Amino acid sequence: MDSKKASSGKKSKTSGKSESLQNVDEARLLPDSGPWMNSALFPDSSMYAMAVTKLRAAGCVFAEEEARMLLSAAQTPASLAAMVDRRAAGLPLEHVIGWAEFCGLRIAVDPGVFVPRRRTEFLVHHAAALVRPEAVVVDLCCGSGAVAAALAAASERIELYASDIDPVAVRCALRNVTAAGGHVYEGDLFEPLPGNLRGRIDVLVANAPYVPTEAIRRLPPEARMHEALLALDGGTDGLDIQRRVAGTAPLWLAPGGHLLVETSQRQAPLTVEIFSQSGLIPQVASSEELDATVVIGTRPVLTI
Repeated sequence: MDSKKASSGKKSKTSGKSESLQNVDEARLLPDSGPWMNSALFPDSSMYAMAVTKLRAAGCVFAEEEARMLLSAAQTPASLAAMVDRRAAGLPLEHVIGWAEFCGLRIAVDPGVFVPRRRTEFLVHHAAALVRPEAVVVDLCCGSGAVAAALAAASERIELYASDIDPVAVRCALRNVTAAGGHVYEGDLFEPLPGNLRGRIDVLVANAPYVPTEAIRRLPPEARMHEALLALDGGTDGLDIQRRVAGTAPLWLAPGGHLLVETSQRQAPLTVEIFSQSGLIPQVASSEELDATVVIGTRPVLTI
């Protein structure tokens, strides 16, 4: 299954570590190693024990880690209890605490908004390597705006734009992207972008949904039930949105500009074909460690 949207929160008892927790410093997760628990609000360990017990009962494999993150986010014992209940009921951890760690940043994530995955940091890495000072950078299908915010943090003096068709995601992206000096628009792909960007975009990133429609039902419940279908469903073969993006990208890219999309290893040959048919010069990058695949398409520079 090709899943852009494999959930990053609660796992089955046989699954791997939550993506959102993979970058957490293990040392500061130990009970006596850091200020993860406000001693004024939680003077003893009883609330922590309560959280761990409930999370374990709900099937959270990393209950201790999640309990510490919930305690660090809670403002009162009552709010902690409510947060634990929401997490135990299956809400993604990031939606409960209101943020996700991505590329070393704390990205605001509202309920219903796609939770940025660790594998997408590979997309950011390759995009950032192509960004030059004063570059025009656009993030389509931006969701929370995590990719745009990460590119802003990794780059100098860029002109940054992002768009998404989901108004809930756009409201979330406004907080993350405008704080990084960018602009966010609501609408379908290129449609809401300023017209003066045509032919000027140096780096175009589109983490479009690439899960085939028939595979949606096999996604983890956290993704299937708590993230917008618009952010999951890529059509019959998962590549419908990529076709639309690649087909229009040459009109918006500057000569020598780049389009980068995240896809799966199995889908990459089809994505390469789509890019080639759209007049882009494709190349593929992959990371076995992150289970990540990125296809990069470059608009040729015409010479006389």
